[in-house]
Amino acid sequence: MAGKIDTRLADLGISLPTTTAPVANYVPYVIAGNLVHISGQITMENGELKFVGKLGADYDVETGQKAARLCALNLVAQLKAAIGDLDKVTRVVKLNAFVNSAPDFTDQPKVVNGASDTMVEIFGDVGKHARSAVGVAALPLGVAVEIDGIFEVAN
Repeated sequence: MAGKIDTRLADLGISLPTTTAPVANYVPYVIAGNLVHISGQITMENGELKFVGKLGADYDVETGQKAARLCALNLVAQLKAAIGDLDKVTRVVKLNAFVNSAPDFTDQPKVVNGASDTMVEIFGDVGKHARSAVGVAALPLGVAVEIDGIFEVAN
């Protein structure tokens, strides 16, 4: 039987991407007490790299929001792999977002809204979270956005 969040995902037409294995010496998530820390998720969709480039040079804000949404969906996919049932999520605590930015690009918060809006779309009020939106000179594999997250879950 599908849980409430799985049903919401289906109703929204959202299919979670396939999780990917880490490419270096780290794990995809760590559970510490009732917190799940998800490692940075990039714009990978079912094994294919998407959104390679810089915001303000290669991509506009709207495209950046799509990249951030994909990172958010990868976070949720990793979270589901970690805890099994997404109905256990009691709070999206924090997102840390990194935006591969051209030197004069300053709309990182608008880009990261693509991830924040996705968390609220999926989890409702539980999806409202604290966050950081930071512009960086480069990201792994040249992707446009990388986001990590902290989630509170019921034990």
